[in-house]
Amino acid sequence: MSPLRWIVSLLVPLLVLSIEMTFELQEHEVQCFHEILPKGKKITLEYQVISGGHFDIDCHMVSPNTDSLYKQQRKQYDTFHHTTTEEGEYTFCFSNEFSTFAHKTVYFDLETGEDDMLPPGEETGDGAHATALTQLESSAYAIHEALRLVVDYQNHHRLKERIGREIAEYLCERVQNWSIGQTVLIIFVAFGQVFMLRKLFDKPTARMGGKVGI
Repeated sequence: MSPLRWIVSLLVPLLVLSIEMTFELQEHEVQCFHEILPKGKKITLEYQVISGGHFDIDCHMVSPNTDSLYKQQRKQYDTFHHTTTEEGEYTFCFSNEFSTFAHKTVYFDLETGEDDMLPPGEETGDGAHATALTQLESSAYAIHEALRLVVDYQNHHRLKERIGREIAEYLCERVQNWSIGQTVLIIFVAFGQVFMLRKLFDKPTARMGGKVGI
């Protein structure tokens, strides 16, 4: 394999399209996203509810001819893999219609395409130059796979961190409100006790004694 062809093969994975987005979904709201894809394209849709309510949401994906490809209700997170069978506009929607007052924060990642980079040993040449090139390909392929794994781990750790922070802030707000309520109640009871005690000891006392005759 020529050096130019090897460089091109290394650039092929960069053509994989990945769309990441975090958005707010209000109660009784539906948001849809559209992507035009060719036939035979591999797609991966991964989504997760970061905050809001019971961390659940409805997700639905349809093909260009409105065939249902994926439909799940009240899921916190999920991953969907599919290979397109026709060219056109694919639509996936997130729904919070079942929620009456809780809005949600949703993250999704849509990957289209696949890694066409060949693993080491798929293509070989002749002589010592081909052996050296194969070793270089092996190192580049290993680095590429390791970087992909690192990026994937980073995304999941960011999501877990975001979810943990949202839960901690929610619990902190609940504890703070409960503490304020308890403080107000204690002050009210203290003033009530003082008022009752003062009222009890402020009753007029009867005067004893009478007129003395001469």
